[in-house]
Amino acid sequence: MISGFVLTIKDVLTRNTFQHAKVIAGKNGLNKQVKWTHILDTNEFESFINGGELILTTSAGAGLQVDSQIQLTYFEKLIEREAVGICIEVGTTANGISDETIKLADENNFPIIIFEKVVKFVDITQDLHFLIINQHHLELNKLNLLSKKFNELSLSPNGILKILQELNATFQKSTLFIKGGAKSYYYPPEARELTEEIRSKFNDFKESNIGQSFFTLNEVKFALFPVKGLGQVWGYLCLEVKDSSLDEFFFTVMDCAALAIAQIMLRKRTIEERKQNLEDELVRNLLLGKNYEMDDLQTITPSLTMNFYYRVVLIKTNYPELNLIEEEWEEVKLQRSMMFKSLFKKHGLYPAIAIGKNEIAVISSYEQLNEEQSITVNKKFTQLIQTITKIKESNIFDGSKCSFGVSNVYRNIDFLSKSYEESRQVLILQDSRKVETYFYENIGVYRLLLLLQDSGHLESYIKDYLGPLIKYDQEMKSELLTTLEVYLDCCGSKKDASERLFIVRQTLYHRLGKMKQLIGQDFMEPMNRLAIETAIKAYHLLKDGPHPSDFSKEVTLEHMN
Repeated sequence: MISGFVLTIKDVLTRNTFQHAKVIAGKNGLNKQVKWTHILDTNEFESFINGGELILTTSAGAGLQVDSQIQLTYFEKLIEREAVGICIEVGTTANGISDETIKLADENNFPIIIFEKVVKFVDITQDLHFLIINQHHLELNKLNLLSKKFNELSLSPNGILKILQELNATFQKSTLFIKGGAKSYYYPPEARELTEEIRSKFNDFKESNIGQSFFTLNEVKFALFPVKGLGQVWGYLCLEVKDSSLDEFFFTVMDCAALAIAQIMLRKRTIEERKQNLEDELVRNLLLGKNYEMDDLQTITPSLTMNFYYRVVLIKTNYPELNLIEEEWEEVKLQRSMMFKSLFKKHGLYPAIAIGKNEIAVISSYEQLNEEQSITVNKKFTQLIQTITKIKESNIFDGSKCSFGVSNVYRNIDFLSKSYEESRQVLILQDSRKVETYFYENIGVYRLLLLLQDSGHLESYIKDYLGPLIKYDQEMKSELLTTLEVYLDCCGSKKDASERLFIVRQTLYHRLGKMKQLIGQDFMEPMNRLAIETAIKAYHLLKDGPHPSDFSKEVTLEHMN
């Protein structure tokens, strides 16, 4: 076990130069650390004391030959300046030290040591300073060895755990590295139960951004050191300690360990970024229908078995584009990727992701052994989307302002381009508020209408079934089309339709009569009604919704990164 050297007053009393020393007050302060010694022979010493010094003086220098109030003030100033104790050469008697001074020293655990025989202060300072400086050099050597060891371990497999093992060997205490929402490390194995307790104590390590501090858990004190890199906190190094009064050796060792772990995290992050960029490019190529290598495909998808199915999930971020420099965007991109991969995997789905500032495309594969499981899978996707909508990560992602499109199910990976188009079509319908579903298979007649949108047939179809009514509305500034749509939605109920339109029933009767003149008396016959309802949806699709060609698939994907 390696530990920092701490010279205490108790240690000082064992030195040969203190053979004739006697402690007459402040005995509870003998464990105080002595950082240096200082000879004082004046009452004006404030500028000479930094704290941690053991003071050497004579009875005259300590004010023992003057009244007790001056003497008391002298000791109060020493205590205030955080001197750790005082050694006084008083000859053969201590009668010069007042009762008030003894009481003050006891109350403040400030040791008063007297020499009953004449001593040479120069011998004391030489002895103690040599000891302190020599031990300091030993500590520096130990720190250098430990720092080299941490660096070596950071380059080895499972380096974080090995660094924790080295810290445990150094301090003989439980050591942990806690990461928010990710795998944590601990040593010895019994410390595993502490990981969740510490995580729950600090609910969100990433958001709390706690600095170097101490905390108590189940009456056990821990030191907490943030592991930082690239301007963010990646986790916290925790070590069990006896109390908060630790020396510089401890803090320096922990800083070295935290730096070594940060280097590991940085290398992992760099590898993850490269991997994500390669995955991002491959996913975009698949969704665009471009050629791909089978070996590359197997790096992002599960084993290509007959039981695996694919859907494309498209997430559109409906909020202002993040204004970030390239380095910041790469970090956000990786954070989004890690977050979504974790969420999809938790729901039993295997994701391959392309991350964009305004659009996130996920090729989601899953195993389905029989048709009965399809209902369960749809529930998984619905639950997943509901979970995403609740995410609000500052400057990373806001799920409450997103819309979602999920393609149909396919077995053949070559249909991914078609899947991407389907999920985009769902988003288009959602943006124009024509559907509320996330799933392409549930958009109904719009599946046909969207296929015909580029053909020119929809315009003639609308004209055939609704042309006279639309023309009348335009010329007369009337609302017959709206009235017809509501009337059909109410399944021909005049009472419900008039209430939804906020008109009296007589006005509705008048409008219905005009409709019959324009589109025929039999417009409520099943065949005609179906045709008219379809024409109304086609009319709104052309009039209100953005045209698919307005959102070039090639342009969208090529600019996702």
